[in-house]
Amino acid sequence: MDTKYNKAIPVREAVGKVLGHDLTQIIPGESKGPAFKRGHKIREEDISRLLDMGKENIYVWDLNEGFVHEDDAAKRIALAVSGKGLSLSPPREGKIELSAEYEGLLKINVNALLEINRFPEVMLATIHTDQRVKKGNQIAGTRIIPLVIQEEYLEKVEEICKKYESIIEVMPFNSLTIGIVTTGSEVYSGRIKDAFGPVIRKKMDILGCSVLDQTYVPDSADSISEAIKSLINRGANAITVTGGMSVDPDDVTPVGIKNTGADIISYGAPVLPGAMFMLAYIGEIPIMGLPGCVMYHRTTIFDLVFARILAGERLTREDIVKYCHGGMCLDCEQCRYPICGFGKG
Repeated sequence: MDTKYNKAIPVREAVGKVLGHDLTQIIPGESKGPAFKRGHKIREEDISRLLDMGKENIYVWDLNEGFVHEDDAAKRIALAVSGKGLSLSPPREGKIELSAEYEGLLKINVNALLEINRFPEVMLATIHTDQRVKKGNQIAGTRIIPLVIQEEYLEKVEEICKKYESIIEVMPFNSLTIGIVTTGSEVYSGRIKDAFGPVIRKKMDILGCSVLDQTYVPDSADSISEAIKSLINRGANAITVTGGMSVDPDDVTPVGIKNTGADIISYGAPVLPGAMFMLAYIGEIPIMGLPGCVMYHRTTIFDLVFARILAGERLTREDIVKYCHGGMCLDCEQCRYPICGFGKG
């Protein structure tokens, strides 16, 4: 035993002593939690329970200079890594949890996360970055491995965090005004009923966005281009273009988007469902060409990309490419997205 805690005493001699850490009790199939909290003054009636927990000897509070207790250490780490949109739990058995204060896009600096966890005696675990989180969702947890840690180690971890602009944060969603361009001569002529619009509108309602208008156009590249530009001129700050995204001769949506003069980020994505997705920008306004899968799959490339757009990100071709790792939806019978691996590389 080193000198971090030098008061290991028999439990029968512990009456009147102060516990230096939480003592966990596990009752199989019933509960797991701290039976005694750090700082508890041990009483005569506690001895029997401690022995039932297998505690023949316990550590009492005797923290040497230059060392930090696990609760205080966890708080310092949590504060060092926390950016905007996070709340911290009280320490429990040496661990502090970080939760989202509001709905938004979770951003984690994975390189910084790895650097912190390479450091001895420290751990920080998170969920995946670049996913939509709701208020109250647990984001991360941190603690030290021993009961106490040398303060100089903590200071080095804090120095690592200072090198980065942010380690963990939740970026709030913006409320966008959406323009919908629905392509297809069969819908434009009224031969079949549009099934795309209701899906997009429902998603917008959930995400707090409004739909400016939905314009129907035939399979004409010029008509598609004009409809996009008209909606932007009327105040739309994001455009979805539905249908006509495959390689059939009549599917001219990609050409129509390109003819607006938009900056094409990607036509095609390493994601299933959503391989025929298109992303472009006219200035700062995103144009999303949505393949047919968005109509009938609950979660697609659109959900992955649009969450990041709502958080104010401008995506690059490399951002789309990175979806290849985790871009395969398993089409589970009961969809649990975003509590699954879809879109999380």
